[in-house]
Amino acid sequence: MEGELDEAVYEPATRIVHGRGAQENPSGRFESISLEPDPEWEAEDSLRTQYFKDTSKAIVSFNDSPDVGITASVNPYRGCEHGCIYCYARPTHEYLGLSCGLDFESKIFAKMEAPQLLREALLRKSWKPQPVAFSGVTDPYQPVERKLKLTRQCLEVLAEFNNPVGIITKNYTVTRDIDILSRLAGMNAVCVFVSITSLDDEIARVMEPRASSPSMRLKAVQELSQAGIPVGVMMGPVVPGLTDHEIDGILQAASQAGARTAGYTMLRLPYGVKDLFQTWLSVHFPSKKDRVLNRIRDVRNGNLNDYTYGRRMVGEGTYAEYISNMFALAKKRHGLTQAIGPLSVEAFSTAECKQLQLF
Repeated sequence: MEGELDEAVYEPATRIVHGRGAQENPSGRFESISLEPDPEWEAEDSLRTQYFKDTSKAIVSFNDSPDVGITASVNPYRGCEHGCIYCYARPTHEYLGLSCGLDFESKIFAKMEAPQLLREALLRKSWKPQPVAFSGVTDPYQPVERKLKLTRQCLEVLAEFNNPVGIITKNYTVTRDIDILSRLAGMNAVCVFVSITSLDDEIARVMEPRASSPSMRLKAVQELSQAGIPVGVMMGPVVPGLTDHEIDGILQAASQAGARTAGYTMLRLPYGVKDLFQTWLSVHFPSKKDRVLNRIRDVRNGNLNDYTYGRRMVGEGTYAEYISNMFALAKKRHGLTQAIGPLSVEAFSTAECKQLQLF
């Protein structure tokens, strides 16, 4: 399959880089040269997070993917310090000449003009009121958001226009913005999905090293629900052979915390993420590595990834069907069958915002 490397010749490293998901920093697939940094320097340097200003001139991205629910999205950040080893967005850093490995989680680009760019986009005559996703790629509430507040400022802009928004995050920091989200909830213009992939603190710690703990994510679900904000849980992704046995437990905990619904995606390993993930298994779960990789192949038609629309999110085959059925039964058992949405655009207005620009 295009973009896949030969699995037979892949030999992962076994050293441990603490506090990060990726254990290495391979050259990007667009690079013509490969650097071999000193291992001691790389291990030390990879612990530091660096931040850069992103000078993008547009903030709203659009997609026409048939298996993505929302067309428009805003990503205030490029790269994500959460460091989730499985993140399908890792290869996007290669477009910047960086690595999908440690670079992705340690070199973070912040779009400092995001709030103003969003306001300009909503004021255009060409803007069609529609839900905006935060985010389509990286987490809008990664650690640096506590300081920069770019996501909060963008939400304030959306609230000015009464434009609906859907949020997915792994971070408890989302509760900081309950004041804004509550206002939007009053217009049926918001929903939040909290991603919970495991209740096992040890798995979560090494799989998503700088995201909120499972207990704090459940606390976020509870606080959002109590504030009247429609909230669901996304098991994104299910890792066959490692976390699939937790489906019932996660959905039970989500229901008890106040979630209305739940969804899942199957693990995706595009491009270099496939190799990063194998290294991660070798370092953290060597005894489970073969089982996990074989389960992934079970749901990916013998491969470690599948780019095909309609299959890439849920997989295929007997084991994928088993996971789907198990998830559906758990949803029903725990009462997670309430519909969220569609979000309303009826209250959208630019009148007040245009008046404010006169002052």
